Amino acid sequence: MNGDSRLILPTRRTILKGATGAAALGLVSPFPKPAIAQGAPLKVGFMLPYTGTFAKLGKFIDEAFRLHVEQKGGKLGGRQVAFVQVDDESKPEAATDNMNRLVGREKVDVVVGTVHSGVAMAMVKVARDTNTLLIIPNAGANEATGPACAPNIFRTSFSNWQPAFPMGKVMAEAGHKNIVTITWRYAAGQQMVDSFKENLAQTGSGAKIVEELYLPFPEVEFQSLITRIATLRPDAVFSFFAGGGAVKFVKDYAAAGLKERIPLYGTGFLTDGTIEAQGEAANGIKTTLHYADNLDNPANKAFLEAFKKKTNLDGDVYAVQGYDSAALLDIGLTAVGGDAGARDKMIAAMEGAKIDSPRGPISFSKSHNVVQNIYLREVRNGRNEYVSVAHANLADPARGCRLSA
Repeated sequence: MNGDSRLILPTRRTILKGATGAAALGLVSPFPKPAIAQGAPLKVGFMLPYTGTFAKLGKFIDEAFRLHVEQKGGKLGGRQVAFVQVDDESKPEAATDNMNRLVGREKVDVVVGTVHSGVAMAMVKVARDTNTLLIIPNAGANEATGPACAPNIFRTSFSNWQPAFPMGKVMAEAGHKNIVTITWRYAAGQQMVDSFKENLAQTGSGAKIVEELYLPFPEVEFQSLITRIATLRPDAVFSFFAGGGAVKFVKDYAAAGLKERIPLYGTGFLTDGTIEAQGEAANGIKTTLHYADNLDNPANKAFLEAFKKKTNLDGDVYAVQGYDSAALLDIGLTAVGGDAGARDKMIAAMEGAKIDSPRGPISFSKSHNVVQNIYLREVRNGRNEYVSVAHANLADPARGCRLSA
């Protein structure tokens, strides 16, 4: 949805002033909600990218969340659900106003979003200021469940630290000594590279990073950096890209003749949701992620069948994260009989949630970040196929989070 020119939104200054006053008086939120009318639907606000480079990712999160609700008869915790959508366009500069619209004007009970880490951190700020329940179904910014953690903020996807961390060991065990990293210069890219380097150093293998390559987000002109990789001639490349950028990078890398000479690795976002468009260029790429297309468990088989029936599309990690976001909210609402106002009991139930997810069993850390298996996968015949468990039950260290102390 686009903003209504007639709509007067509360400013950031107004919100902060209201939040400060509310805290001083011991109140919950500068946006108090009226008592829930009998039978009133739960309002879920989707703040996701419906256009731009991450549009497909946002659509899959949305569709899978709705799928879970449909499987529950249109309800969560026994309560009917209504949806409000806002297109965040992956623009951090618009995030505060978009979030304020959902919280202030639409008065949603919970916000689900988003994909882009920069947008997510603006959402986290407003959620903290207004005590709005926020479920993050993708964006991995470490700070969201680190220094900015809060009782009302949960993440069902990953921290940027998680999927990249096990890849250091994977690449070291493959015998790669000289490695180049490449990503966008923004929070997600930097944090994933840092996590990979942390694990690589712990291996004691002598492997080293010979150069870190970056380009601004969301630019996709990779040729000069690919030429630089060819000049450096490393043993392997570690990368992080997603969405349309991942498609172009993988195809450009193969077109430059590097695919067979310098093995390409990355976090799973490199090939998840992009593999069909990448085609033959993706074959053989190894990635680490909390999901693989052919995970052999009943929950995954049932999910993929249901998602295909609903959308006529193949489910992926983004869809799984949306699906699990609804499952987590359902657990919290069930514990309070659908009364989202019973916040303490609802949050306690969500903290203790154990979900039989399509990705395998998941639970939640004290910082409200998901604890999960990270898998090594390889692209074979157009699928991200399971190779092994790269790290079982990996919990983010939640550095700086007081909730986890």
